[in-house]
Amino acid sequence: MKKLLKSKWFIALIVLLVLAACAILSLLPGSPVKKLLQPVQLVTSPAQSLVKKTGDKLSDFWAAITDGIAIREENKALKEQIADLRYHLTQNEEAALRYEELKDALHIKDTFSNYVIYGAAILSRESDEWFSTIRLNAGAADGIVLEEGNSYPVLDVEMNLVGRVIESSDTESRVLPLLHEGFAVAGKVNEVNGATFMIVGDAELKRQGLCLVKGIDPDVNLEPGMEIVTSGDGGLFPEGVPIGVIESVDYSNPLDVKAALKPYSQIGKLEDVFIMIPYVETAEGTAETNAV
Repeated sequence: MKKLLKSKWFIALIVLLVLAACAILSLLPGSPVKKLLQPVQLVTSPAQSLVKKTGDKLSDFWAAITDGIAIREENKALKEQIADLRYHLTQNEEAALRYEELKDALHIKDTFSNYVIYGAAILSRESDEWFSTIRLNAGAADGIVLEEGNSYPVLDVEMNLVGRVIESSDTESRVLPLLHEGFAVAGKVNEVNGATFMIVGDAELKRQGLCLVKGIDPDVNLEPGMEIVTSGDGGLFPEGVPIGVIESVDYSNPLDVKAALKPYSQIGKLEDVFIMIPYVETAEGTAETNAV
């Protein structure tokens, strides 16, 4: 019995039982135990308050961590949704652009009904693209068959003159652009019985994005701002294709009146072009294209 009374575990058990009994008795109305425990509560209350506050802060800290993780995951999901919406919006914009270009192609077809219209995308976009040939992603396999000595007009989506096809392979074509020094086209002022002349590429003017107008009759009153279109002379380019506007006129030499022309078409901004291949009459009297 003496060993039991000296046991630490026994003493601890007795203390716990006493405390439990006191706690129970303190709950009874008018219990004297409650009054006896008030001094103890005054001592232990600050410690209890500190423990409670510490527990609350730890709980709030853990809640903040879990909420932060949830917010980051939600933001990540929203960013992915935004990126997906932007992608689809871009796709829709491209689809709308393609639709408008197809309508423009139909407009070209309606305007020049004796031509077959082929669409092609520009592959090359070099720094000197006005001065070099331009590669297109359409060739013989797409119907662009170029026989030796032939050439086909190339227009942009707004029906402005870009240049002419000078070479084609199975999958690609090469275009000589309007400002290239090897390019030439017969043009005229866009009015009834408008004056005619030649528009050619020029080594000096091409660096300014201009081409040369020559062969101008000195009696013709050519002024800046006048619209110039193809005259149809020579047979390669149909009449009425917009080329550009007169930038300036030089009448200093009456025997050699010259002018500078600013083309409408801007190669650096183009994505797609249209190749015009004329119909020809076969021996049987049916219409075919030179590309067949």
